[in-house]
Amino acid sequence: MSDSTNKPNTGFWIIAVIALIWNLMGVFNYLSQAFMTDEMKALLPEAQQTYMNNVPAWATAAFAFAVFGGALASVFLLLKKQLSKTLFIVSLLGVLIQMFYAFFMGGGIDAFGPGGVIMPIVIILFSSFLVWYSNDVTKKGWIS
Repeated sequence: MSDSTNKPNTGFWIIAVIALIWNLMGVFNYLSQAFMTDEMKALLPEAQQTYMNNVPAWATAAFAFAVFGGALASVFLLLKKQLSKTLFIVSLLGVLIQMFYAFFMGGGIDAFGPGGVIMPIVIILFSSFLVWYSNDVTKKGWIS
């Protein structure tokens, strides 16, 4: 057996670490929302309270798939495993389902205002980038 000469460059490691941090922030956000007490919700504007109290289980599940799938995918990317690509796809699907609900069904724009559109767009773009990137580094032979 010969050692592969296709070793990841420094940019790979930077992107993989940023992906892990980003997705761990998503996990933190999910857990914060899942374990938010009624007292904490009462501090939010009424429109946001209404939105959060009416999110269906399937949209919450999509949120969980998005953040936990992304975090696990980032770990596998750091381990240079091709499974990261599949998990990033699962994560992106979770993001798209969650954002579809928030934008088109749940009244997220009304609850959070036009400024509440910026972060979801960034999330969609970054999730899409991670799918593309994991596919690209697989083609380069950096992960197996």
